[in-house]
Amino acid sequence: MNNNEDCCFAKILKVIYILQKNASGTDCFDGSCTRPFLGGTPDVICFNTRPVSFYLSDGSLFEATYTTDDNGQTVTATSSVFRVEKVNDNCVLLRILENATTPTATSPYQATNQFITLNLSCICALRCLSDVVLENI
Repeated sequence: MNNNEDCCFAKILKVIYILQKNASGTDCFDGSCTRPFLGGTPDVICFNTRPVSFYLSDGSLFEATYTTDDNGQTVTATSSVFRVEKVNDNCVLLRILENATTPTATSPYQATNQFITLNLSCICALRCLSDVVLENI
């Protein structure tokens, strides 16, 4: 693949990026990757992120390593959940998301300040997870 015109993943991720950038309070009804908006119903908090996961050609889940601070000590962890930050040709800039660790968290994930760039020609499947609200993005 030479550019994003040849890559269906790049097209889908570009739509997700635009949706996140323009997140509003529009009603939701469809849970698929190509739902044309992010948002909630009048009774639901409006979402600002559609988390995604990727699968490699061997069927394994793509994971990225990141570091986190645990009581002043640096800990290395891995995550398979990401937020689309930018799509350029056949590459995507992803924010690494980690599982929420606080019992009062309103989202299953929290944003890290760590990013990776992924070449989409290495990916064979894309999975969109349920829309969430992320703070500090």
